[in-house]
Amino acid sequence: MKEQKWDAKAYARYSKGQEKWAKELLDKVLFQGDEAILDIGCGDGKVTALLATQTNGIVTGIDKSAEMIALASKSYPDVIFLQMDATKLTYEKQFDLIFSNAVLHWVHDHKAVLKGIKKALKTNGKILLQFGGYGNASVILNVAEKMIKDSEYRRFFYDFTFPYYFPGKEEYQKLLEQTGLDRFQASLIKKDMVHENITAFKGWIKTTWFPYTNQLPKDMREKFIDALTQRYLENVPLDKRGRVHVEMVRLEVR
Repeated sequence: MKEQKWDAKAYARYSKGQEKWAKELLDKVLFQGDEAILDIGCGDGKVTALLATQTNGIVTGIDKSAEMIALASKSYPDVIFLQMDATKLTYEKQFDLIFSNAVLHWVHDHKAVLKGIKKALKTNGKILLQFGGYGNASVILNVAEKMIKDSEYRRFFYDFTFPYYFPGKEEYQKLLEQTGLDRFQASLIKKDMVHENITAFKGWIKTTWFPYTNQLPKDMREKFIDALTQRYLENVPLDKRGRVHVEMVRLEVR
């Protein structure tokens, strides 16, 4: 499996769907105005900056990617951004709210994440997490899995392992119970991710599905993305406005 590295600027450009869902998630929070908040997987920082407008408390965004932290810090200098692994949180009883959107499906060791979250919460603190759940992006994943078995590509995927974690509701409830987090709700929510055109869809593939493209030599990556796009659209045609739809499934935990 090749080392994964985020293209922070490209992600900022093509993550409109994730930003939209983050705003929908924030609408579910009844802010008191003085919360200390931790945003796990802050990415380019735009959602963390939105969180900071809701409170006079300290808001901290963390991300494993140095590139993301550099971009976030430059874009939003009034917000605290730190490079940190979600499985290695170092906080103790520091936050009233721990928030995360469209990130934790990149992490496999959720027991470590939840233990760190529990330790970082103040008494009666709250969490609101949303990430890819069971059945997420199943059509495009099926297309990609078939493609990497094609004779043209399979030699590059001999060491490839599935890079995401899409748990079901019951599976995650057990993790929450084992970690000692109580009074929780976990639910799977279907979402329609809409890309305005094929170019935006390809940009999303390039920035979000890079564990697949990074397995390939650089001169083959665009061809792979073009083929993946074509095969996907054979399964899910453009709508009347030329937009691309992707059926996603999110696991929401609160």
